Amino acid sequence: MHLSEITHPNQLHGLSVRQLQQIARQIRDKHLQTVAVNGGHLGPGLGVVELTLGLYQTLDLDRDKVIWDVGHQAYPHKLLTGRYDRFHTLRQKDGVAGYLKLCENKFDHFGAGHASTSISAALGMALARDLKGEKFKAVAVIGDGALTGGMALEAINHAGHLPKTNLLVVLNDNDMSISRNVGAIPRYLNKMRLSQPVQFIKDNLEEQFKQIPFVGESLSPELGRIKEGMKRLAVPKVGAVFEELGFTYIGPVDGHNLEELIATFQQAHQIPGPVLVHVSTVKGKGYEIAELDQVGYHAQSPFNVATGKAIPSSKPKPPAYAKVFSHTLVKLAEQNPKIVGITAAMATGTGLDKLQAKLPNQYIDVGIAEQHAITLAAGLATQGMRPVAAIYSTFLQRAYDQIIHDVCIQNLPVFFCLDRAGIVGSDGPTHQGMYDIAYLRCIPNMAIMAPKDEAELQSMVVTGVNHTSGPIAMRYPRGNGYGVPLMEEGWEPLEIGKGEILRTGDDVLIVGYGTMVYPGMQAAEILSEHGIEATVINARFVKPLDTELILPLAKKIGRVITLEEGCVMGGFGSAIAEALLDADILVPVKRFGVPDVLVDHAEPNESKTELGLTSHQIAERVLQAFFKQQVSAVV
Repeated sequence: MHLSEITHPNQLHGLSVRQLQQIARQIRDKHLQTVAVNGGHLGPGLGVVELTLGLYQTLDLDRDKVIWDVGHQAYPHKLLTGRYDRFHTLRQKDGVAGYLKLCENKFDHFGAGHASTSISAALGMALARDLKGEKFKAVAVIGDGALTGGMALEAINHAGHLPKTNLLVVLNDNDMSISRNVGAIPRYLNKMRLSQPVQFIKDNLEEQFKQIPFVGESLSPELGRIKEGMKRLAVPKVGAVFEELGFTYIGPVDGHNLEELIATFQQAHQIPGPVLVHVSTVKGKGYEIAELDQVGYHAQSPFNVATGKAIPSSKPKPPAYAKVFSHTLVKLAEQNPKIVGITAAMATGTGLDKLQAKLPNQYIDVGIAEQHAITLAAGLATQGMRPVAAIYSTFLQRAYDQIIHDVCIQNLPVFFCLDRAGIVGSDGPTHQGMYDIAYLRCIPNMAIMAPKDEAELQSMVVTGVNHTSGPIAMRYPRGNGYGVPLMEEGWEPLEIGKGEILRTGDDVLIVGYGTMVYPGMQAAEILSEHGIEATVINARFVKPLDTELILPLAKKIGRVITLEEGCVMGGFGSAIAEALLDADILVPVKRFGVPDVLVDHAEPNESKTELGLTSHQIAERVLQAFFKQQVSAVV
């Protein structure tokens, strides 16, 4: 059977191990070739091919439920559930999503893009099953990196106290999340994986039995059971933590041995109550380049399969915002030992790996634990340190109570650096940084800023580090800057709450925030070609808002446009409208941003076009709204 013939995972039933191994090779080839062209997550999926095949051969996926944590490890799952023919559209507009989505496929039993949710969801399904008197298996597949998240531990604690609730948790243990895992739990798992008795049994026991004359070959069927029994005798503490929490523990199991995986899962399905199967895998398995660089090949832009090298751009690109941020922060941290960079398992994504390499004592990785990261930062701030919490906008949502309760109520000087703010592209709705303006600006004591380009980002990093009177946040986008000149030193902080005028005109006031300032300038130039002159303001701050600058101009000009790359509900435009109403300035306001919709996976420019946020679309909509008598096609 060829992988292309599999449209339902139940077609794996009855296949021999040899046939499954052939399918495993085909999955890896299709996965590798597709990601090489489209970009996407590589290492996670390559590491769980046999795990997926072994698990699915023991389940009836017409009834049973499998919840994949995060979802980026589920590319093999997608290839086994009827998406082979469309897999070439992975992460492209209107194509196969990079994560699981309830609306995409009936076998995507739970959608996720954030870590540590699978056990809670699977337990909820198991409880619903029992309440309704139904019969199906509920399985959560979670990585050891995601197990560092507090939510996963909360779910394990709950499930362990439900001895009559059948639940299977498959722990995919590859010693990695995106970067190498940190903390006591991964260290404990690593001790189990690498303990000498387990390694001795795994590597030597079978060979020793084979040397027994007239007996060795005939022992093969029993050898697996002997090895398992010996492991339990030799390493009595393996799995002790999970057993104490109420789970039946099985493992560690070789995550690339299909025969062992199938036998283990079959055994696990027969055990009542919560069961944890500990599977040891290699991230990037089958692609040597990814195996050797498990951090770099967690996810990749399009690359050459033979060399592993990224396909070069047709023209040089300006530096990425994350790179400018990390470079500036390292420079400042070299001069100020109180600066401490904090990441939640995203060292490479945020650029804090540069701080780790240069100043390891001023760098902290807390694992996938955003809540802990923020309260840790608050604790550091109480002792006069300058904590810089660099976390993606979408992931900071997970620490919302800590932002309010532990930082803002106590007015502690924590500097929040929100990478990937705005439209992020092919990762889709779970990763879009749409909501940070709205969810932060309503909190007392919080100052919020966004740079128009990478040079202004440098100034804002200085501003954030120097701001000691309370918390402050800076949002900045994924991707590259504009190529404006950067400074190596001599940065000056910005005055809190002050914007700047970039262009003057008497017909319309355009107030841009962050990434939408330059599109606002371009729209103003297009309007100028139609005889309409705009004043353009770079607001810099959404809180405090520069009302001294904005309100008199709004009153004088009488037409206001706001531009933001975030949700319009409660966002930057709402802040402007509220300020105008509070000042009794009743002028028409048109807000440009992301409406009340989920932005799906696509290239950022495709999404912006669909949302009407390109400079030409802005100019056309301004003409339609305010200058109908002067409307002509904007091209």
